[in-house]
Amino acid sequence: MKVLLIEDEIPAARQLSKLLLEQRPSLHILDTLDSVESAVQWLRTFPSPDLVFMDIQIADGLSFDIFKQVQVQAPVVFTTAFDHYAVQAFKVNAIDYLLKPIDPDDLSRALQKIESRLQTAPAFEYEALAQYFKKEQYKDRFLVKTGQQLAFVNATDISFFRSADGLTQAFTQTGKKYFVENSLEELERLLNPRDFFRISRSMMLRIDAISKILPHFNGRLKIETTPAAPEEIYVSRERVPEFKAWLGG
Repeated sequence: MKVLLIEDEIPAARQLSKLLLEQRPSLHILDTLDSVESAVQWLRTFPSPDLVFMDIQIADGLSFDIFKQVQVQAPVVFTTAFDHYAVQAFKVNAIDYLLKPIDPDDLSRALQKIESRLQTAPAFEYEALAQYFKKEQYKDRFLVKTGQQLAFVNATDISFFRSADGLTQAFTQTGKKYFVENSLEELERLLNPRDFFRISRSMMLRIDAISKILPHFNGRLKIETTPAAPEEIYVSRERVPEFKAWLGG
C-alpha cells in the first residue's frame, strides 16, 4: 500500500510513520507534506496514493482547503485533536479518523477498515465534512474585560476589529469598544471569511457593518461603516478585486 502523509508537526509525522511500518512492514510512505500548498502541488504532479493520512490543522490552513483545489482520489484518514463533537462528524460521514496522540489499536482498526473499502470512499463526503468543520471551527464569541468584570461579546455583535498601538480593539454595533487578545492575523484564521474581511493591515470589517462603498482616487474604494470607524477606511487598488468577490459571496 502506498501512503501519503500530510502533517506539519515533525514528531507527529515520525510517530505515525513508525506506527504504520510496525503494523504494515510492506507499506510504502511516499512522502510527508506540511502544508495545503505542497499537498496540492504533490497531488497534481504524482499518481494518486492508495491512502492519505491528513492532519486537520496544517502549516498554512485547514487541510480541507486541499479538496477545493484538487480532486483527492484516495481514501483519507484524518488525524485530529478535536473533541467529541468533531469526531461525531467523521462518524456521520463514514470517514475514518484518529485522535491524537495516535493509539496503535485505533490505527490498526482504521487500516483494516480502509483496506476493506479501499475503492469505496466517495469524494463528496470530504466536502461535506469540510463544511461541517468550517462551521464548528470559527470563533463565535470573545472574552472581554469591562471594568473589574469579565464578559463575552458575540462575534455577530462586532462590526469591526481595529489594530492600534499593538492592541486589537473590537467595536460593537452599538459603538462600544473592547480589547481582545487576538491579533488581526489570528482573527483572519478564527473568523468566518464569509462575514469578515481584512480591509487593511489595521482593520477587519464585518459585512453587516458596511453602510456605503464609494469610488476613490487611484482605483481605491472608500468604506463607511455603522458605527463610524475612528478613521477613514480605504480598500487598496490591489485588494479591490478580492473585496468585490467577497461582497458577492
